[in-house]
Amino acid sequence: MIRASVNMPKLGRPRGVAPAPLLILDRMPKLYAFLRAINVGGHTVKMDDLRRRFEALGLTRVETFIASGNVIFESRSSSLNELEGKIERHLETALGYEVKTFIRSEAEFAAIARYRPFTEPARRLAGALCVGFLTEPLGTQAKKSLLTLKTDIDDFHVQGREVYWLCKKGQSESRFSNVVFEKTVKARATFRGVNTIARLATKYGLASRTE
Repeated sequence: MIRASVNMPKLGRPRGVAPAPLLILDRMPKLYAFLRAINVGGHTVKMDDLRRRFEALGLTRVETFIASGNVIFESRSSSLNELEGKIERHLETALGYEVKTFIRSEAEFAAIARYRPFTEPARRLAGALCVGFLTEPLGTQAKKSLLTLKTDIDDFHVQGREVYWLCKKGQSESRFSNVVFEKTVKARATFRGVNTIARLATKYGLASRTE
């Protein structure tokens, strides 16, 4: 009996052909920077110019949101404190004046957007509700100093590195301001309205995390 020998082809990569590179989807972390006094005191910086200033530092996918100094970008920086300092030095050199910078990670920003420091009735009746961004949490003495600013129309709440200010009337009727805050508490800050925070969260797909 004659046995037939059948040579089956081996499955695999042909000789001389390099393996295809693996496609790794590794999105860099998205960061949110809030700049203090970028367009006040007679200074005017166009948002396109501001975006290019950030790109010059090697930051990617840079976008700005309204003209109050809100910059969204991606970076692999391992230290946000160091990155804040780097941005501040770069902007001061380029613009000729100090621009204090406060950076929050995507998770931190989402938490800020969903945080509710005051009751819903108080929020509905408020003339203004703002979030103040700090570099470090306020110490015990700073918190006590902040409470001295509380009035019949102004109320405050501290959570981590944020200060929440509720004004029962319009801001123009309050004596509180960023300057008053910094002078009293001895800490730098920049404030944003909660409507701006909510719009920013919605734009970047964080609204579902803020309910």
